[in-house]
Amino acid sequence: MGKSVEAPPAAAPPGSAGPSEPTAPSEPAVPPGSAGPPAPATPSAPAVPPEPAALADVLAAVLADVLRAERVAPDAHFFTDLGADSLVMAHFCARVRKRAGLPSVSMRDVYRYPTITGLAAALIGTAPGQPPAPPSAPSPAAASAASAAPQPPAPAQAASAPPPPPPVGTLAYLLCGTLQLLTFLGYSYLAAVATARCWDWMSDASGAGGIYVRAVLCGAAVFLGLCAFPVLAKWVLVGRWTQREIRVWSLAYFRFWAVRTLVQANPLVLFTGSPLYAGYLRALGAKIGRDVTILSQHVPVCTDLLTVGAGTVVRKDAYFTCYRADAGVIRTGPVVLGQNVLVSEATVLDIGTSLGDGARLGHASALHTGQAVPAGEHWHGSPAQRTEAGHRMPDAAFRSTPRAAYAILQLLSALLVYLPLAIGGASMLLAAVPYLATLLAPGPPAFTGWSFYGQALAASAALFFGTLTAGLLVVVTVPRLLHLAIEPGRVYRMYGRHYALHRTIARMTNVKFFTALFGDSSYIVSYLGRLGYDLSRVEQTGSNFGTDVKHESPYLSSVGSGTMAADGLSLMNAEYSRTSFRLSRVTIGPHNFLGNDVCYPPGGRTGENCLLATKVAVPLDGPVREGVGLLGSPCFEIPRSVERDAAFDHLREGDALRRHLAAKNAFNLRTMGLYLLARWGQVYVLTLLAWAAADRYHTLGAAAIAAASVLALLFSLTYSVCVERAVTGFRRLTPRYCSIYTPYFWRHERFWKLHAMPSRFLNGTPFKSLVWRALGVRLGRRLYDDGCGMPERSLVTIGDHCTLNAGSVVQCHSQEDGTFKSERIVIGSGCTLGTRALVHYGVTVGDGAALAPDSFLMKGEEVPRHARWGGNPAREMPAGELPVRETPARELPAPAPRSGSQAPHHPERTD
Repeated sequence: MGKSVEAPPAAAPPGSAGPSEPTAPSEPAVPPGSAGPPAPATPSAPAVPPEPAALADVLAAVLADVLRAERVAPDAHFFTDLGADSLVMAHFCARVRKRAGLPSVSMRDVYRYPTITGLAAALIGTAPGQPPAPPSAPSPAAASAASAAPQPPAPAQAASAPPPPPPVGTLAYLLCGTLQLLTFLGYSYLAAVATARCWDWMSDASGAGGIYVRAVLCGAAVFLGLCAFPVLAKWVLVGRWTQREIRVWSLAYFRFWAVRTLVQANPLVLFTGSPLYAGYLRALGAKIGRDVTILSQHVPVCTDLLTVGAGTVVRKDAYFTCYRADAGVIRTGPVVLGQNVLVSEATVLDIGTSLGDGARLGHASALHTGQAVPAGEHWHGSPAQRTEAGHRMPDAAFRSTPRAAYAILQLLSALLVYLPLAIGGASMLLAAVPYLATLLAPGPPAFTGWSFYGQALAASAALFFGTLTAGLLVVVTVPRLLHLAIEPGRVYRMYGRHYALHRTIARMTNVKFFTALFGDSSYIVSYLGRLGYDLSRVEQTGSNFGTDVKHESPYLSSVGSGTMAADGLSLMNAEYSRTSFRLSRVTIGPHNFLGNDVCYPPGGRTGENCLLATKVAVPLDGPVREGVGLLGSPCFEIPRSVERDAAFDHLREGDALRRHLAAKNAFNLRTMGLYLLARWGQVYVLTLLAWAAADRYHTLGAAAIAAASVLALLFSLTYSVCVERAVTGFRRLTPRYCSIYTPYFWRHERFWKLHAMPSRFLNGTPFKSLVWRALGVRLGRRLYDDGCGMPERSLVTIGDHCTLNAGSVVQCHSQEDGTFKSERIVIGSGCTLGTRALVHYGVTVGDGAALAPDSFLMKGEEVPRHARWGGNPAREMPAGELPVRETPARELPAPAPRSGSQAPHHPERTD
């Protein structure tokens, strides 16, 4: 649920809740299926003289037209005097951009100069014919040290950029999809054969000792095979990654997809934060130094292009995959991290970026292609810029860490404890249950009788609800006992006993099933409180937290009274260095509202009554902010609220709040019951498929297991789609503006809880488009989706040949304090959304436009055709600042070879 400030009621949006509810301002809607807004007029000559007074008159006329007012006073404050909000001002910016001869206006300009007079005076420096002011000027030290940092290829200028390659034909598209399907079926059959061989061998074991020994051997063989196969496939199918361009849906792309899918599905990905994970990347060709800690599960794909110096720390949720998708092309490129570098949480490192020795990149930040952080400097923002503040790191109080011992213990624990328990336990369970033993014995098909379905119903219920109850008891008790051995604020050795306890606590207390079950309801407060959060002063609102909240230590997390948080909140309790780590308390003040994807670090400089907007970078320096809103990365102040935000305040006070909260709790409780029932239904059918495979195993062998696996996947996809569509009555969503205490919002929360999640293995395949269409997305031809999220699918329209990068989000809603809003999003043909970019509701993106990595395109924005936007909040970026289409890779200089390493291959274009 996104966050921003809004405007007073003006006109109801299409499909609003009705006359009984306040209405929201809205521009004329773009027809569904439209490619986007018309191209802006090309300015032939400046229509307005570059004097502030003349420019102010034109801007005042445009704003008056947007507000439907006779006139606007030049010194009137946009938000406090005129009652405007970010949606209204986004429409104002779009209209200014369409006027020939006017300077471009961004939302950052509007917030920084919130009067017509101030805005006109500030824009004179960027009037037509004058160069725009740079976002930040590097310090002399930065300029002199730039040459010391590892230098990636310089970004190409737009003037020399070649046109995008033509899309592949229908035959190549169908061939690629067929090969991907056959690859999946073949891998499923190989896995089934391995399972069958292992089972047959386990069946001959006698006694607990014999079962354990064979379980260890089977588990070790399967585990090591699953770990080694992706590495072998990478070297066989690709060899060494080089800088290149790969057309999507070509045969070269199929090899890229196969390697990427296998690499990201390797069991060693579960060992992030361990030396085993760094060793895995080395085996894939990455140049990883000593004492490197990588906590992100976003696995680098083009690993030969990755260089990480000794002592570097990469925090969780960082993207550094060494490739990006753009306009139907996969582009690979280098990412270079020097020694003792810190890459903080929720960051994006685009191809062709680097950080020098000792550099730090703050949370919620991004480096765009061509950016190089000089040695020793601290940068933050999207795109990043120099700052004096930096994330704290514990002193490197230890000279060495027991990395080898830690890795060996992890491996032995997996091979001698966890895998034998899973394999041997399943074998003993089958032997102990008479009905399961009957299924495995030769005989007529058991699934023709009613007893088969009744037994499966009882077994699935015991398995699902028994696991749910046991898991809930474990997560609220065992981690609490483990935490007794950890002292907050104390510096501990990396990879020692305390580090193992810390990582175990983090994994056990971040169970997504429970936050999905209890989130968006009053019961999430009780769950997080039992987990260890300090919520003793929280005022119950019924929507204190969404369904996605995570932490590194629940026992060091505090949230003040009256605070509400949307989805994606991450509490950064841990701080890491080369040889040590430390846990610190994270405290969020009272009466705050936090939008989507907010990472809150220890020492965040926010206090009471703050609005933290979606994807904001929480400040670490300066005064404690109170009574203000914060937007962007780097952040700047905006109004905490406007007149429209108070439209439903009467529902959040006294007896009215108690009545509405009681009704909401009852509705949410029924929603939780439906959620459990839907998940149990899925487990029941999967149990039937597993038992049917066991029943036919004596006649079909491994083919029965392979068929059951494929059918289980197809059923899970179809079932989740049907459940989501059933929640909405098989109707499309409509834009709404209402209180969180109205029944419509409660139904929308039910939709969120039961919505389908397309499986990750569909990313990069034509089959992802089939799932999106089944879920209601108005979709054009040949979408390339590498892992985009769309909460409200039926409110989204996407044109032909679009490219959606990993981690991008198209979000058609926003919850702000006690108010919920939703609106349509239209993305034209040929558009590209960068890695981890977020498009907010009410946005129209024109044909061929591109959004840079980690950008935040605010609500109501209109991106012109073929424009290049980026930043947080997003704005039009000058030529060369966003080098989406670079010169062909074969023309780029190859990175200098490291001493003692193999010389790099020449870059090439692969079709």
